[in-house]
Formats: sequence, structure tokens, C-alpha cells
Amino acid sequence: MKSNNNIFSQIFLSRKLITTICTGSLLAMVMVSSASAGGITLGTTRVIYPQGAKETSLSLTNTSTSNVYLIQSWVANANGSKSADFVVTPPLFTMKPKKENTLRIMYTGPALPSDRESVFYLNSKAIPSVDKNSLKGNTLQIATQSVIKLFVRPKSLPSASIDAPKHLTCHVEGGRVTVKNASPYFVTLVQFFVGGQKLPNSMVPPKGSLSVDVPGHKNGAVSFQTVNDYGANTVKQSCNT
Repeated sequence: MKSNNNIFSQIFLSRKLITTICTGSLLAMVMVSSASAGGITLGTTRVIYPQGAKETSLSLTNTSTSNVYLIQSWVANANGSKSADFVVTPPLFTMKPKKENTLRIMYTGPALPSDRESVFYLNSKAIPSVDKNSLKGNTLQIATQSVIKLFVRPKSLPSASIDAPKHLTCHVEGGRVTVKNASPYFVTLVQFFVGGQKLPNSMVPPKGSLSVDVPGHKNGAVSFQTVNDYGANTVKQSCNT
């Protein structure tokens, strides 16, 4: 088992961690793709950043009645690496029980495409505090990490995001379904079925396509729901072929 110091060094990279953990305690981290991590709840399940805006914001709430959390937040690229093009403030802070805080997110990088959305991922890690006086022997501490999508959306796109699913077309052949997206928006597919076979949730890039293997090489009708700007599922629809 790695020492506590090594674990915290990996979590916070070169940033110094000012907290007290009892010798002999163990730390585990759970990754979650949702708007809630432990007692920390994010104000939305996705962030829409208007391209050209100075900043956008996201609220966080500690819903716990007793736990204090250390929060670290950053933006990652699609490959999971930390993006140097965003500044998130405050990057590191503590949240007391039943309190709220607001993250300010600022894009400082080069110009992004103006004819389609760009996607990034907002990460927020929550580590609960430890009362060393109450610990006896090894104690497991769970650090949770929320990951939600952050879309940078250009102004004056030719269609509305709510209409993006109408621009999808599908083709099933050779045990694969290919979904083409003619819209300028990312479209997330959930409750995604081909011939009655459920497929994993998928995201189709703007002005691009996505191919997914169909278990059992099944053919048949393609249906899905999508996720709107507010994180809600839209009504079930069939895909144009």
C-alpha cells in the first residue's frame, strides 16, 4: 500500500495539501460521471459556456449535515488531460456542512471553431475531512470525483440546440450502427436501441459521425432519447435512415 503522502501527492500534483490525516488511515477515490460526489452536489449536470463570454459559473452545495470537504476543481480535455486553456477559481477550497460556493470558469485559450460546439470536462474532487482523535487503526476515507461535460457554444449558430436530434441519420450494416450528425451541436444518446438491443450511452460530435458495435450483429429499427441543455432526457424517437 502506498503511503498517505504519496497518495495525496498524486491527487494534488504539485499543490500543497493543508489538512490533517491520521497516520495509518487509507484513502480511496471513486470516479463518478454525475452532478453529485459524496455530499457535494453540483448545480447542473452540464455546463454551457457561451463562446466569447468572459466567464461562466457553477454552484456547489455541501448537502452533508456534518462532513467538511476539501474541493479541487479543474477542466480537462476530451483525452482526460488537464486543460491549460481554462482557469477555475477557486481551484482549491473547503466546504463546511450545508454551505454553498460558486466556481468561476474562464476560457483563456486560443480561438475555438465558430461553426460548431467544442467539448471539455469539468472535474470536481471532494475529499472528506478526518478527525484524527476519533480514528483507531486503519480507516477508509472515500474521495469522490464528479465529471460533467462543458460545452463551449458559439454564438449565432444556424439552428437551436433543441432541434439537433432532428439532424441525425442512422445506418445499420455489418453488425454496426453509424449515426451521422449534421448539426453544430454534440448530441448525447441514451436509451439507445438497435433491433431491440440496448447500446451504451453515446455522444455524436457536431458535423461528424459515430459508429457503435451492435451485440449479436442485430439489425432493425434504431431508437433513442437525447439529453437536453438542462440534463433531462427528451422523448423517445426513431432515427432517420
